[in-house]
Amino acid sequence: MSENINSARFSLDGLIETIIQKHGDRLIEKLKPLLTKTVSHQNDTIFDVEGLARYLNVEASWVYKKVASREIPHFKTGKYTRFRKKDIDRWIESQMVKPVPR
Repeated sequence: MSENINSARFSLDGLIETIIQKHGDRLIEKLKPLLTKTVSHQNDTIFDVEGLARYLNVEASWVYKKVASREIPHFKTGKYTRFRKKDIDRWIESQMVKPVPR
C-alpha cells in the first residue's frame, strides 16, 4: 500500500515539475519582448540639465560648466540643452579611474 502511495506521489511530483517547466518556458518567452523594451526605453531617456544633475548627484551649475567647456556629451534642441542617458553612461565609464596594480 505504501509503495502505491510513494509511486503516486512520485508521478504527481513529476507531473507538477513538467507543468511548471512547460508554463515557465512559455511565460519567459512572452516576457522577453517586454523586458527588452523596458531596457531599451531606459536607454532612450533624455535628461534636461536639472534631470542630469539629479542623475549624477551634482549641482546644475556643474553640468552647465561641463557643457560650456564641451566636456560632457550633449545636444541642443533650439535653446535647450539635452543629454541622452546612454551617452552619459558611456561618458561616466570613460571617466573611471583604474586602480593601480600592486
